[in-house]
Amino acid sequence: MKPYECHRYLLMTTDPVHIGTGGYRLGRVDNSIVREPGTRIPKIPGTSLHGAARSYAARLYETPGAAGQTHDEIKQPATNPVCYTFGYLQKEEQNSDGKEERKGYSGVVNVSDAAVLLFPVHSMYGPVWVSTRHRLEDAGFTLGNNPPGEPPVDQVWCTWERTEALNLGWLMLNTAGHGKVEITPPGNKSAMQRWEAIKERIVVVHPSLFSHVVNSNLEVRTSVSIDPERGAAKERALFTYEALPRATFLTMDVIVDDYRGTFPSTTTTDRNNPIPGGQEWQNAMDVVDAGLRMIEWLGVGGMGTRGFGRLAVVGTWEVQ
Repeated sequence: MKPYECHRYLLMTTDPVHIGTGGYRLGRVDNSIVREPGTRIPKIPGTSLHGAARSYAARLYETPGAAGQTHDEIKQPATNPVCYTFGYLQKEEQNSDGKEERKGYSGVVNVSDAAVLLFPVHSMYGPVWVSTRHRLEDAGFTLGNNPPGEPPVDQVWCTWERTEALNLGWLMLNTAGHGKVEITPPGNKSAMQRWEAIKERIVVVHPSLFSHVVNSNLEVRTSVSIDPERGAAKERALFTYEALPRATFLTMDVIVDDYRGTFPSTTTTDRNNPIPGGQEWQNAMDVVDAGLRMIEWLGVGGMGTRGFGRLAVVGTWEVQ
């Protein structure tokens, strides 16, 4: 494995995803979600993905203590692939004065925030996925058969032939008259089934419109607390919250900096059982990948018991 590697993931929400900011606010909803400071576009923080991937990898390796805040339960953290990958903190007793001190090692992976790449919106054509040229090219996708630059503010580029105007929720825009745009994923990864399902329904808009389209089409739900004694709704306990809707596509990077180069490869768990899936963990990236793929089953973020949080890995590739 190389000393430095950057792996890019294409993710898709299979449930609404709510990563809350903590607390309440006055506005459209009571519980808002995390957003990028400059664009106000929602994102999934890398801390949430890092924590979920570590927790699920620790479950797969059958050492739940490897996901804790401290790792005193782990006898040899340097030989534990989860601790090696994500870092660990332990206490040790000094021989001189008998005081306990903490020793820790940084992990060898950096997990970035997941940024929205393709956002689903209702239109008169049916569901379409909205993006911008900059976001697509920044993720490694290429655009063909289109003029240089960005679309005009009052126009959209479509990946199918269309001449009449198109609405994106409440917003009506004209379609450009130069034919359909061809969008190709990095390395022409045609094996990505979820990408194949939507590639002919993508709309490219001007960057100044993208934030408005996204924020006006987020999923907003209303819930109420239940009184356990009566089994009915509590008075004045109504609250609203927002989430990224199902079928939102996001991209994120995982950078591996294995400066130690002593990863403990294994095909079995800490209890000598085969690692679920029959895979071998040969490097830190295998641990991260196993943990991220478990998010499709167990979810990330809040409202998990209400059917929120599942996120699927659509595809991954190495960035040169």
